[in-house]
Amino acid sequence: MANNAAVSPFAPKKLIELPPIDGVRFATAEAGIRYKGRTDLLVAVMDEGTTAAGVLTQSKTASAPVLACRKHLKKGTARILVVNSGNANAFTGKKGRDAVDLTVAQAAKAAACKPHDVYVASTGVIGEPLDASKFANLLDGLAKAAKPDAFEAAARAIMTTDTYPKLATRTATIGSTTVTINGFCKGAGMIAPDMATMLCFIFTDAAIEAEALQELIATHAETTFNSMTIDGDTSTSDTCLAFATGAAAKRGQKPAGKATSKKLSAFSQALHDLMRDLAIQVAKDGEGLSKFVTFNIEGAKSWHAARTIARACANSPILKTAIAGEDPNWGRVVMAVGKSGEAADRDKLTIWFGEHCVARDGERAAEYDEKTVAAYMKNRDIVIRVNVGVGKSSATVWTCDLTHDYISINADYRS
Repeated sequence: MANNAAVSPFAPKKLIELPPIDGVRFATAEAGIRYKGRTDLLVAVMDEGTTAAGVLTQSKTASAPVLACRKHLKKGTARILVVNSGNANAFTGKKGRDAVDLTVAQAAKAAACKPHDVYVASTGVIGEPLDASKFANLLDGLAKAAKPDAFEAAARAIMTTDTYPKLATRTATIGSTTVTINGFCKGAGMIAPDMATMLCFIFTDAAIEAEALQELIATHAETTFNSMTIDGDTSTSDTCLAFATGAAAKRGQKPAGKATSKKLSAFSQALHDLMRDLAIQVAKDGEGLSKFVTFNIEGAKSWHAARTIARACANSPILKTAIAGEDPNWGRVVMAVGKSGEAADRDKLTIWFGEHCVARDGERAAEYDEKTVAAYMKNRDIVIRVNVGVGKSSATVWTCDLTHDYISINADYRS
């Protein structure tokens, strides 16, 4: 079922408008896969010459669409993307593979392309067979009706328990040519990405070879989507795909073939910024949330160690519920750091809630004042910083609190 909970307190009052990307068009439909009275099918059609890259879930129970994308990404080209919401087509055996095969065949026909130029993604309930015949016959008409100025409609069609669509846009220069990057994603629960976010699609008119685009997406996913969590549960369907239409070449941009080349530095920075923006938007729409929480870990032996510690904090139910209750229980931070498995010096551990030092060098800070810190915990944005005292590396992870509404949403999800 769709999310009937209150809209996230962090939902934008007005959604940003994404400019068209030369070489890509969108269409949506109400296919009745699970939801009634709303769109649940997305088709994106891309011009010939579009390159593709992506990062996918490392779950050992990955969905049939994920396996298809993994196979098609080896070719690095794309012409059409088909996404459905309401059914994840995961843990569906041969029926799941057949559903993907039917979708790919019909989409390839609709876009007049090879099957490996088709990408598919599904999100929703796990374990229920997906009847692709409900929508496969719609793909040809949708491909013909697709239009470039439909990013918001595309983002809405892939929502499940999301309370608002997540959209972002950036521009960058490659040489003397300005290019545009647009992205949208969905996610509100079952979020602890491992190589991607639940579903994220990025489009650019830049001319970039698939290998370079792949390196950029994979690198930036680590410090964006993989540094965000809502509930510690990695989805079977995590999919982040990027498509570069190459249309900027018509305006003089020379194709870029190496991710590390200087001419791609501005593009790389803009892409990272867009992915970071989308990751934070997902965390700000966590199911039932009341607060957005940032964990900054410093003084660790390595960046990976710092992120692991930050994730241990961000995924701790007992710490997240304390934050929901506006309780400055820094003892639960100590617990989370200790359980992470990474090096930390107990007697050097220092913790801040916002600007307030609550613990220093392994014990409660002398200046700690319960009322002052409790007042800070009433803020919607909470920042918790920890120095673990064993090195010079740092990392950031974004999350949200854990409220009664999270339980209600997930207890009723299949009702």
